[in-house]
Amino acid sequence: MAAVSLPGLAALAALLFTWMQVGQASKELQISEEGQITNRFTAAINNLGSASLDVRLGGIYALERIMQDSFRDHPTVVSVLSAYAREHARLPASGTKATSTEQLPLTDIQAVVNVLARRPPGRDRGTVVDLSRTDLRGLKAMYTDGDINLREVLFTGADLRDADLSSADLRKASLDGANLTEATLSHANLRGAYLPKAILTDADLCSGETLMDPETGQTDSLCPDLTGVVLDEAILTNAILAQAKLTGSSLENADLSGADLTGADLTDADLTGADLTKANLTDAHLTGVALEGAKLDGVRGLPASKR
Repeated sequence: MAAVSLPGLAALAALLFTWMQVGQASKELQISEEGQITNRFTAAINNLGSASLDVRLGGIYALERIMQDSFRDHPTVVSVLSAYAREHARLPASGTKATSTEQLPLTDIQAVVNVLARRPPGRDRGTVVDLSRTDLRGLKAMYTDGDINLREVLFTGADLRDADLSSADLRKASLDGANLTEATLSHANLRGAYLPKAILTDADLCSGETLMDPETGQTDSLCPDLTGVVLDEAILTNAILAQAKLTGSSLENADLSGADLTGADLTDADLTGADLTKANLTDAHLTGVALEGAKLDGVRGLPASKR
């Protein structure tokens, strides 16, 4: 019996030895890959400090590649790129650098925002993209292969004058105190965003235009989704909000003087104390809207029952 079992024991020993070798090789490969990631990360960080724009851009895109290749290092890269933008486009204590809205962000800052916008946010693991108090004036449209992921990003106090945030996913983003004068937000998703005291003077939030799908024939509004958005004390003077979805939104004490709210859905919205002087509410949906204390001088399209 012992003689008969020897071949089986030998085979088992060979299998165990092979398994140990594979395990060791796998561990060595993992260590090697981690070492390569570390070296790449160090080189990319060094490139960010270069005086050459080309080298800095190389460092930014190298970090993006690391973020794609390493699930473990993804949150670290997000933090590094966010800090880079805040450091290199920092706003002074006054909140603005100039009155002009024509300045474009630095090329590397634009690149950082692009990289952050096309990251898979599901890998952030609690890391917050913090672009608070950054100078992002004239930010160009972001081109990605998928969604423009700016969900829950902190733009607190940021200068986004004349920025193009078209089609951006800004759900639950913090834009409190941000300057969005003349910004373009058509087709953006701002559901649940936080914008108290934000400045949206002459901002193009919704032109009332639509796009038609050539295959289905269905039309899609270019208006941003502002359902449940907080815009308390925000400045929306002359803002274009025609056909905007503002269901259940809070606009307490907001300045909507001269704003175009034609056809906007203001169902259950809170406009207590809001300034609607010369605003256009023609065909707006006003079921359940709160207008206590609102300034209504010269407002157009408001039913007599709501005055």
